[in-house]
Amino acid sequence: MATEGHDAPVLRIAQITDTHLHADPDGCLLGLNTRHCLQRVIEHASQRQPELVVTSGDLTHDGSQQAYALARDCFNRMGVPVHCLPGNHDEAEILKKCMNGNGYNSHTSVHINGWQLIFLDSSVAGSEGGHISGAELKNMEDSLQQASDLPTLIWLHHQPVSIGSRWLDTMAVDNPDDFFAVIDRHPQVRGIIWGHVHQVFDQQRNGVRLLSTPSTCIQFLPGSEDFAVEHIPPGYRWLDLYDDGHFTTGVERLPDIPGDIDQSARGY
Repeated sequence: MATEGHDAPVLRIAQITDTHLHADPDGCLLGLNTRHCLQRVIEHASQRQPELVVTSGDLTHDGSQQAYALARDCFNRMGVPVHCLPGNHDEAEILKKCMNGNGYNSHTSVHINGWQLIFLDSSVAGSEGGHISGAELKNMEDSLQQASDLPTLIWLHHQPVSIGSRWLDTMAVDNPDDFFAVIDRHPQVRGIIWGHVHQVFDQQRNGVRLLSTPSTCIQFLPGSEDFAVEHIPPGYRWLDLYDDGHFTTGVERLPDIPGDIDQSARGY
C-alpha cells in the first residue's frame, strides 16, 4: 500500500484501456502492432508502481480467447490485480471467462483501502454503442447504498456524456439519464471514468469528475465530425486515491508513437 507519510495516497491505480489485442501477436490496428504498443505502455506505467490496474474495455479487437491469453501475458509482468470490463470490441462472456482468477477480476465492485470501485458492463452484443441495463443500474444503486460512507469511483467503457465528436457520440451510452439519476442520489461518487474514445476528456458534473483516457495504440482526433486520427503517442491514466476521499489524476504518454500509423485509414 502507498501509505508512507501523512499526505501519501492509500491506493495508486493505472487505467490502461483500448488495447485492441488480436489473436495474432503481430496483429495491427491502423499499422500499429497493438501488442508492442501495450508492452511499451505497461513498461511506462510500471514506473509509477501502481497497486491496481483497470482495463476499461476493448481489451481485444477480435474477442478471441487467444487475444485474452495474450493480454494476461502482457499484464502479468505488472504483478498487481487487474480489473477488467468489456467494450464493444470484446466478447463479454469470453472476457469474463478468460479474465478471472489468479489476479484477474471481472465483477461489479470492490472495496479497497477505504474506497469503493464499481465496474459496469456498458457493452451491447453486436453494437458499437453502449447501454447500461436495468440489472447493472440496480447493482450500482445497491453498491452505493450499502457503502454510503465510502468515496467511490465508477468505471465503464462507453462515454455517458457527449464529448463533442459527432461520430464518437453516436456510440455513447444511450440511456445516460437513467445512469445519472442513480449517480445524483449518491454524493459519495467522486469520479466516472471510461475508455472507448481514444482521447482525453476532463470535465465536472455536479461535483463529479468525468474522465476519459487515451488508448494504448491509436488516438482519435478530439472534436472531429468524422473518423480522424490524432498523431500523438499512446498513453494511460494514473490515479492516486487518498484517505480523506479525494483523488488526483493525470495522463502520461509514451515519448513517441511505436510505429507508423496508416495515413490512408478512414475507419478501424
